[in-house]
Amino acid sequence: MTIFDFFRPARSAPVARDRLQILLQHERVTAGASDLVAVLREEILAVLQRHVDIPADKVQVKMQRGEAISTLEVDVELPNPVRRKAA
Repeated sequence: MTIFDFFRPARSAPVARDRLQILLQHERVTAGASDLVAVLREEILAVLQRHVDIPADKVQVKMQRGEAISTLEVDVELPNPVRRKAA
C-alpha cells in the first residue's frame, strides 16, 4: 500500500463483501438468540427445581437486545408456601 492508495476510490466489491459479512454475522447472532433463551430457561428451571417444587410453565425467560445494552428478564412464579424438595 502506497500513499497514493488513499486517494483512490474504494472498489465496491470488497466494500459490499464486508457489509454482507457484517449483516450475516448480525443475523446469526439474532437467530441464535431464541436458542440461547431456550437453553437458559432450561438451565434456570433445573437449578430452581433442585431447591423448590415448581412447574415448568411458571418460569418465563425473555431477552431484549438493544443498541447499547441487552437485558435478560427472568420471571418465576413461586408457589405459596414455598415447599423445599427433599434431598
